[in-house]
Amino acid sequence: MAQAWAVEHGVFAAATVATVVGGVTGNERLQQIAKPLLAPSLAVRVLRCRRDTDPADTALLVAGLAAATVGDVFMIDPDEDARLVAGASSFAVMQASYIGLLTRRGARPTPAAALPRLASWAGASALLRARSRPVSAPLTGYGLALATTSTLAADPALAPGATEVAGLPLPNRDRRSWLGLGGFAFLLSDGIIVGRRVLLRGARSRAAAEGAVLATYAVAQLLLVEGMLALSRRRRGSGSRVTGTA
Repeated sequence: MAQAWAVEHGVFAAATVATVVGGVTGNERLQQIAKPLLAPSLAVRVLRCRRDTDPADTALLVAGLAAATVGDVFMIDPDEDARLVAGASSFAVMQASYIGLLTRRGARPTPAAALPRLASWAGASALLRARSRPVSAPLTGYGLALATTSTLAADPALAPGATEVAGLPLPNRDRRSWLGLGGFAFLLSDGIIVGRRVLLRGARSRAAAEGAVLATYAVAQLLLVEGMLALSRRRRGSGSRVTGTA
């Protein structure tokens, strides 16, 4: 199993920096080049690890990242309603893939994780209904899928030995412990999208928010994918689980 940081991680890091810069500066051309590289670079990571990963989990991750790539392309212009809805629909497919993998690996909702995420979802949904009704229904549906992924990723049973704070396992050398923060970062990223859409009007504040959206999204994807790879890792020729360390 390739555990060290590899070339695909370098591509991912470079694409992340370029995407964030493009989002903050409004350089759509830079985003068009860089953003579609984010999920495929992680998919390369998944495929490199496939010999030591459950085949069904590999398929779920690749499918999820393919859907994320489509969503990333649509979300290059998040201010256009049709593209926003199409992006959310693509990411809903990705969330379904992640939910399927986490559930297969034994993730279950806990009250400590579920209650604040459901409250956040309800608040964002109410804000969308009040301030952005044309997209409120599809975004509310997508938000429920995201909240489910984030809740499952925070299950402390997935990260034995990790310190837990407010229902969130803290990351350590075992990459399974990265899942909780990854799910939280994804929730934060999409929460900023809602806030940017309905609350912010100034060009500078909206540009800064877009940079925060993109940065937290990239962090979330990296932590979730690495965490799920560690979660589904097996010793070659054996059905036993092994710890995924950095």
